[in-house]
Amino acid sequence: MRAIVYAAGVARRLGTSSSNRPKVLLEFGGVSLLEQHVAHLCAVDVRTLVVVTGHLRPLIVRAIEDLRERYPIEIREVFNAEFTEGSALSFHASLPELHGQTRPVLLMDGDMLYPTVFLERLISSAHGTVLLVDRQFSTSDDDPVLVPIRSGRPVDFRKCWKGEADDVGESIGFFKVDPADIPLLVEETEKRTSGAGRQDSYDEVLRAMVLAGRFRHEDVTGLPWTEIDFPEDVERARNEMRRAIEKLADRVE
Repeated sequence: MRAIVYAAGVARRLGTSSSNRPKVLLEFGGVSLLEQHVAHLCAVDVRTLVVVTGHLRPLIVRAIEDLRERYPIEIREVFNAEFTEGSALSFHASLPELHGQTRPVLLMDGDMLYPTVFLERLISSAHGTVLLVDRQFSTSDDDPVLVPIRSGRPVDFRKCWKGEADDVGESIGFFKVDPADIPLLVEETEKRTSGAGRQDSYDEVLRAMVLAGRFRHEDVTGLPWTEIDFPEDVERARNEMRRAIEKLADRVE
């Protein structure tokens, strides 16, 4: 199985925390987010990782070279030269890595601190194309991507969603895409990376797939995780979330 981690963004909302290094190289417990991705992927027997770079690319390339020496996983880098535009262009840069795939592919936001069980849930899911949701979310300090669920299926995928649903969860930012659904992913990405669409987020690509009925979901409510978007996220990750994830790992072992 192949995983693609998207780590091209400039991370303007982090301010000085990311002025001299990309988010994926921020360290928590002495280990960078990128290395934690690698360790989790190795733990679930994923043997190929593609990292989509952009902002401060040389630093990530150097880190990849080090990780290749220390972990039993093939790591390749794909450069999104247009990383200052919409994140859909990072999807576009990674499309060659999807051609000819006969097994599901994992698509992962790079700025995440999370436990290995997230990947276990994705990989072991009976659904071919699936996303993770957390029903315990807050909109007080950000606009999370919300996933309303009706009759057991995601029916939308967007920020500021309002409406009627059986349940609503926040998207974690991790996805498994079945080979049968890769052509739609490619089509929607191509559609959004020309003309005005160059400013689109890759959330728009994923939303189109949800609206087409391609995604199912797995619930990870109650498990510790955080996305790193704001300076306060860094502090929360270094303290509360890192300890919670370590405790969870100890219980599993």
